[in-house]
Amino acid sequence: MTTLFIADIHLSEERTELTEAFFNYLDYRAIEADTLYILGDLFDAWIGDDAMGDFENSVADKIAEYAAKGKEVFLMHGNRDFLMGNHFAQRAHLTILDDPSLVMLGDIPVLITHGDMLCTDDKKYMKFRKMVRNPLWQKMALAMPLSQRRKVAQQMREKSQTSNIDKPKEIMDVNHDAVVRLMQKYKVRTMVQGHTHRPDVHEFDVADGSMRRYVLGDWRINHEHDIDSGWEVRHDGLALTLEEFHLSELAYE
Repeated sequence: MTTLFIADIHLSEERTELTEAFFNYLDYRAIEADTLYILGDLFDAWIGDDAMGDFENSVADKIAEYAAKGKEVFLMHGNRDFLMGNHFAQRAHLTILDDPSLVMLGDIPVLITHGDMLCTDDKKYMKFRKMVRNPLWQKMALAMPLSQRRKVAQQMREKSQTSNIDKPKEIMDVNHDAVVRLMQKYKVRTMVQGHTHRPDVHEFDVADGSMRRYVLGDWRINHEHDIDSGWEVRHDGLALTLEEFHLSELAYE
């Protein structure tokens, strides 16, 4: 039984190579898996299921095609696509999970999360996150005309980009104590997350033993800077591993 975890694909209609890479991932690299977890930010932006066009529907249909091969697909909201709803989930034949969620890999419990809830040192972001994850705020946002939603989303993105330039890099990472508290709350020794775009495996000790945190990287193709990488955490039935792969080579593996 093979289980895969990915995050931060950031698909958009403009990034055609990234979309092709994701489709190739499903066709070639993920085809051997039984279960696929997408831990947030599948899309770079999402303003509501009622705004789905040809691009969004093509992604949903591709995931549904993958699921039809006997695969289980689960998706968690990220900080970019938290307005994704049941219509997309039904079309893609996937299940939306709460953040965080507990999954079992054999007899080992593993906590999965997008990861932004753990960036508690970034006080402004945490305040923003609390607002936009509020069901009442989301209901009000989805009641806006599409044109207004697109404008608000663009303004929020520009504000975020400007704000991130001036932030110390340290506060944009997870807070270690917040990680420990969350893992202890769920009584787990292992966690898989995305969001920070800092792929690594962190091992650390606590009073009653050791813990391990797997951080997924984002998927990126940038020919100018010679960047061509995707990331996954893979469980092959025995062990968890963090793996990097070349997106441009997925169809030839």
